[in-house]
Amino acid sequence: MENNKNNKQKQATRHTSHKTASGGLKLFTLLVYSENVAGILNQITAVFTRRQVNIESLNVSASSIPGVHKYTITAWSDEDQIIKITRQIEKKIDVVKANYFTDDQLFIREAGLYKLQTDLVLQNPEISRTVRRHDATITEVNPVYTIVMKNGKTDDIISLYRALDEFGCVLQYTRSGRIAVTRGTQEQVSEFLDQREKDNDNRSF
Repeated sequence: MENNKNNKQKQATRHTSHKTASGGLKLFTLLVYSENVAGILNQITAVFTRRQVNIESLNVSASSIPGVHKYTITAWSDEDQIIKITRQIEKKIDVVKANYFTDDQLFIREAGLYKLQTDLVLQNPEISRTVRRHDATITEVNPVYTIVMKNGKTDDIISLYRALDEFGCVLQYTRSGRIAVTRGTQEQVSEFLDQREKDNDNRSF
């Protein structure tokens, strides 16, 4: 039981500062766009493995562009290293475009799920007040457990976990990979694809 609690605390406290970590490393977010083909994920993650950079989170989904998938990858690194990783990823045949960003250049969200012990929640009204103060939502309640969900920035999700864990009521806790969009008006890859189409049209004449 004690080991399980220690593991949860390690998960919650790991990289709590999303600006700068010890050793001067920063958290970078890579947005990678690729053709929807099998095996491309392995090719992308292999670039990080070869450079001995751990992936902090990974989210894959369809983008707003038909036939193009979007990979949102976070990793702690220095800028020189992340530039090299981005360039190597972009060299992959099926990768359309890859860019790296810092947190201030993106609109970012994650989701956190907290499974709480219902009897403790009912016994201590402060637990429910803590959930409301953190703008989280109770999505399910049964005699055994209560499910709480929170959407927001990573630090906010971790902060709620820490607050709830103080009550000793957390049975399980997990958070999703990051999703992010740039602060521009369209997918950044759109400009690249438009330019590539123009270049192909020009070569056809």
